[in-house]
Amino acid sequence: MSSLPTKPPPPPRPKTRGSYNCGRCGQPKKGHVCNLPSPAPASPSPSTSSGPAAAGTTLRRALSFDDTTPTSPDKKPRPDHALSFDGDDDDPMDEDDDSDSSMDLGGRAVPTEVVVEVLRRLGPRGVLEAAAVSRAWRDCAARVWRAAEELRLRPAGAGLVAALLPRCAALARLLLHMQSDVDATMLSCLAFSCSSLETLEITMADKAVNSMTGEELSRLVSEKHSLSSLKIGGCSNLGFINLSSSSLEVLWLSDLCSLSKSVINCPNMSELSLCFTQQSNDCTDLVSLVDGLGHSCPNLRNLHISSVQLSNEAVSALENANLRGLCMLSLILGSKVSDAAVASIVRSCANLDMLDLSGSSISDNGVGMICKAYPHTLSRLLLALCPNITTSGIQAATAQLPLLQLMDCGMSLRSNLQNEKQGAYFGEINGRIRLCPKLPTLKKQPMRQKLIIKHENLKKLSLWGCSALDALYVKCPELIDLNLNSCTNLHPERLLLQCPNLKNVHVFGCQDMLIGAIRNQVLNEFAAAEPHLPCKRLADGSKRVQLSEFPEKQSPEDKRVIGLRRAGCTIHLDS
Repeated sequence: MSSLPTKPPPPPRPKTRGSYNCGRCGQPKKGHVCNLPSPAPASPSPSTSSGPAAAGTTLRRALSFDDTTPTSPDKKPRPDHALSFDGDDDDPMDEDDDSDSSMDLGGRAVPTEVVVEVLRRLGPRGVLEAAAVSRAWRDCAARVWRAAEELRLRPAGAGLVAALLPRCAALARLLLHMQSDVDATMLSCLAFSCSSLETLEITMADKAVNSMTGEELSRLVSEKHSLSSLKIGGCSNLGFINLSSSSLEVLWLSDLCSLSKSVINCPNMSELSLCFTQQSNDCTDLVSLVDGLGHSCPNLRNLHISSVQLSNEAVSALENANLRGLCMLSLILGSKVSDAAVASIVRSCANLDMLDLSGSSISDNGVGMICKAYPHTLSRLLLALCPNITTSGIQAATAQLPLLQLMDCGMSLRSNLQNEKQGAYFGEINGRIRLCPKLPTLKKQPMRQKLIIKHENLKKLSLWGCSALDALYVKCPELIDLNLNSCTNLHPERLLLQCPNLKNVHVFGCQDMLIGAIRNQVLNEFAAAEPHLPCKRLADGSKRVQLSEFPEKQSPEDKRVIGLRRAGCTIHLDS
């Protein structure tokens, strides 16, 4: 009787993942560090033990996503606990341990350094999602967090910040655009994390509220010994400022209101910006604030104060503060600031590079004092929303300041009819316009004014909202940006622009005929001036090409025209 054929043995069962729970305590393995001791190994019998096991060594229990094969003696075993994101220097997953390791991606071994470099190019959310894939991915994500030097977040609460900051041991720059309120929990996360933080910037979304108080701000600055730059928006609930730091160099605080005390004791500070809300009931003592800066911030170089409460007394306090090192001074929206304040600035600041007195009541006499005091240093002069300035003062400034590169006279040359009907605007050099409270008109401007500007170094000129301008002549070979937004009365036939390097012209709110005249001058001025170079046809007579064998026949004027046409100029019709 023939024997039946034997069945072939079944194929080996493919390797699968093990349990997702800890083999010691039964808890889920993800993010778990087991504190229970390892079970005692059984005594090996002579018949079943060999090699290292016979020598009495205990092999580490293989995790569910580890290779079951024993590691070679020359490689360090991986730790048997879950990875922690505390960011300590003695973290077990340091770069030395991972420098020779690789990951299995799609059946191929990929070096860990490659995966880390890929993760560094992702945003914070992408790195967090990658860390949830497996232990190997979590190790790579941990290395990314430890090496991160700058972090930009848009958190909707303190949870994300509290989870990420402890992992970033080397974080030096943190920028937060808050989508929710800033409360004590958020400040605690910032205060007790990232000991090497150097730059902190907090901006608020439209509906977010910054509830930080003056005491909390003082505590934050005092606990961050390495903090050198601090910029915080929405500081309407501070109540007072009492800061003391030897490392702080840059301080920006916006939306301030009714400060009962202002003490800033930062001897190394070089830049200070204080923006107050535009409320008439603001009771901040700006005189004592400016006077104290000379004693507490002797190295101050850049000072910006925006407040409707600015007056001649507050500006004259600069003279008592003895801030001789100031290079940039910006005192804006002070309608009570007059030519007397300009005299104080001239006496107290000898080397100004930028001066911004927008929103003040200075006249052409004040502009003349500025021109006499800073002919060799001033490169940026901003006199927007100054109703007492005329075309004579603007032309004097451009004629007597040879180093001037930026000039802003927006809304200074306004027609009286427009001033009575609507409030003022506060614009910017790039063409944007936003509303601000109406400033009083102290001097009537003539309806039709002619402005002539000739300058060799001027690069940006802003005349936004100058509705009193009727004629304009600009001859500036280096000018690249011209703002003519809302110049409603500028006549197209009385406009002449001789600016060969012009790149941007802003014409929002201008008449169509004026826009057409500007297009013709800046776009079509050199259209007819084509370079006349010899041409010939190809061998088949299909196409004409320019010859390059006669460079001597191309004049320098033709080269300049070609360069201008290639560079081009953009006409901006929006705000």
